[in-house]
Amino acid sequence: MTTSQDPRDVAPARGLETLDDEQRRGTGDMDPERFRAAGHATVDEIADYLANVRGFPVFPPVEPGDLRGLFAPRAPTEPEPVAAILDDVVRLVVPNTTHWQHPGFMAYFATTASGPGILAEMLIAALGANAMLWRTSPVATELEEVVVDWLRDALGLPAAFSGLVTDTASTSSLIALGAAREAAGVHASARGIAGRVEVPRLRVYASEEAHSSIEKACMTLGLGREALVRVETDDSLAMDVTALAEAIAEDRAAGMRPIAIVATLGTTSSTAIDPVAEIAAIAGREGLWLHVDAAYGGAAAIVPERRGPFAGWERADSIVVNPHKWLFTPLDASLLLSRRMPMLRSAFSLVPEYLRTLDRAAPVHDFNEYTPTLGRRFRALKLWFVLRYFGLDGIRRRLDAHCAWASELAAAVEADPDFELLAPVPFSTVCLRARPRDLAAREEDPEVRADLDDLNARLLEAANATGEIFLSHTRLRDRFTIRVAIGSLHTTRDDVLRAWEILRTEAARLRG
Repeated sequence: MTTSQDPRDVAPARGLETLDDEQRRGTGDMDPERFRAAGHATVDEIADYLANVRGFPVFPPVEPGDLRGLFAPRAPTEPEPVAAILDDVVRLVVPNTTHWQHPGFMAYFATTASGPGILAEMLIAALGANAMLWRTSPVATELEEVVVDWLRDALGLPAAFSGLVTDTASTSSLIALGAAREAAGVHASARGIAGRVEVPRLRVYASEEAHSSIEKACMTLGLGREALVRVETDDSLAMDVTALAEAIAEDRAAGMRPIAIVATLGTTSSTAIDPVAEIAAIAGREGLWLHVDAAYGGAAAIVPERRGPFAGWERADSIVVNPHKWLFTPLDASLLLSRRMPMLRSAFSLVPEYLRTLDRAAPVHDFNEYTPTLGRRFRALKLWFVLRYFGLDGIRRRLDAHCAWASELAAAVEADPDFELLAPVPFSTVCLRARPRDLAAREEDPEVRADLDDLNARLLEAANATGEIFLSHTRLRDRFTIRVAIGSLHTTRDDVLRAWEILRTEAARLRG
């Protein structure tokens, strides 16, 4: 068993090595002065981690099962000093995590828990507010309304859109499709759909490249995975609108009831952009709910010059954008916008007596009525922090830089005769593979195709094993594809160029 080592030489002295009487025998919380000292020590650890994160391998050199034995098998009976707990964080936890804050983290969709976001998370935890009702935290509710408006305006969307902040796009899309199911007039929230012979099979349409959360939403909402129709894509991996129209017509002819279309602006595998304006026209003609999944790509709309691919998304019934992906907000924060908020409420509202507001004459916004869950974190606070600290212009500069570096990498891939670009690069993610010129000419041979997949799988493993970078993969047109996702505040142009250097060097080594 191996564990990676903390690059710091010495943990800072904290003066927290002893227990106080309250901790030994008391029945209350940590006292404020003790908390102050522990808080300073913890912030010091966080600051040191952020300053030194580049010194860690992005992915720790461990195997499944290596780490569990490092921790006590049972909870301690007696209290332990904060210093001992923080020492174990430094010794056991920090070195053995996947470092999403590392400049070389370019896997999945790179994200950043930015400094202002981390500070806000501390305040969120300290306030402990459950933002389920207005009365359980008035400022949490009303600041959420403010921040939703800020983001809607920043994205260039009309004032007809309102919304809320959920945890992830999976939840946001689930809520949107729940509203679509309700809008179809089957009264599913009250009566369900199981066993009702008068309710035809319901259908939802999304491209072959749409995120798995759409399929999972269909599972969760009782529609079933078979309710999701995967529409074929064109050469750019975007939804084929002719195939979409044909699928809807065929389902209607077979007695099924189409209820929703999901268009994706920035698919997970390739960041492809579905033609949302054309899809919106079909949705309008067919009377279907249009949900736009822009969880990753939507952030780019904050840059006015980059809004071209989004033309038509203002006609959607609902839109999701995840600030925790490319807007530098700590996980979790997902923005769900809709022009039909009453339908979301109809799909999920349930108000027992103990949650009724009786002491306020003015109408209040109880966000729990728009979600499957009751409890809600005060997520708006960290969005408020991040937007104020960076400002919209500061965010735009950072998004532009990431897109520019991705374009530069894509150009380098296209110029290399031993590599291949596998998808367009509309945002900041590059999909590529090694394709040595001697194999490229023989790729029609199934054995050569298999060899190329094997080469790229080994290349990904070798690149990640350097510890300098961490990349992920997908399959595009049944080809093993390496993804380089640029989106972290800690990543620089030099880091992107270094990732490319590593890929080229390791590919040459693997080819001998």
